[in-house]
Amino acid sequence: MSAADWYAHKSLGDGLFWIQERFYQSDNRANIWLLRGSHQDVVIDTGLGLRSLPEYIDVKGLLGKDPQRKNPLLAIATHAHFDHSGGLHQFQQVGVHSAEVDALANGDNFETVTWLSDREIAEAPSPGWRARHYKVKAVQPTHILQEGDVINLGDRQLTVLHMPGHSRGSICLHDRDNKLLFSGDVVYDGSMIDWLPYSHVSDYISSCERLVGLVDSEQVDQVLPGHYNTFGAKRLHRIASAYISRAGTCPAKFSTFAWSTLAGAALWACNPRSAC
Repeated sequence: MSAADWYAHKSLGDGLFWIQERFYQSDNRANIWLLRGSHQDVVIDTGLGLRSLPEYIDVKGLLGKDPQRKNPLLAIATHAHFDHSGGLHQFQQVGVHSAEVDALANGDNFETVTWLSDREIAEAPSPGWRARHYKVKAVQPTHILQEGDVINLGDRQLTVLHMPGHSRGSICLHDRDNKLLFSGDVVYDGSMIDWLPYSHVSDYISSCERLVGLVDSEQVDQVLPGHYNTFGAKRLHRIASAYISRAGTCPAKFSTFAWSTLAGAALWACNPRSAC
């Protein structure tokens, strides 16, 4: 299957594109965001990497008529999990938070929580492909990101917000001037996951408190999440507040512990070499 068939995209205007993997039919299917700038273009999350994302972007002309005038396309992972980082190895420039550099550089498929089944792939990307052979390929990040770093695209800037909880290196990218928040898996309009390896509930609560603060200070109008549909500031406030209220309760703590134990054991069994 060609890259042109594997992916699909939608233009949201103002140099912003929403890309998805058409044949990865799962709640784990991540949103891929392409944002064009006057001097630098950026891809935020890269999906599974089963087909060439750079090729798709090129074939569809998403970078405009003269992409050579800019710096090479920069791919940033909001975190290292497989559904977001699987395509990073296809890019010359790769950015991730410092806490997850080693996971990507070492191809640690335990920390990337690689968990893929044949039933989630509606049409195989190549003859004989099987999910059990899928692994996130090692990649050496060229941009090691920290809290407060600013990614300058020329006519717009993205500020790195370290928001651990879902994973230890989870980040949001904040376009302050346009009040856009690329949130990865820090927050999306669905059940928030705090029971994976390197998840941490107290960190997640702090991150959600920070999200509430962004809304209260009117710094966010629209959220472009790692999964599902975009949503606005009021919905962001409700989702983050609900997590804060729920996470500290005894039933929630027990549920998180149980799921964490099961998830860790299952991932260890599937990725034993990476876990060592």
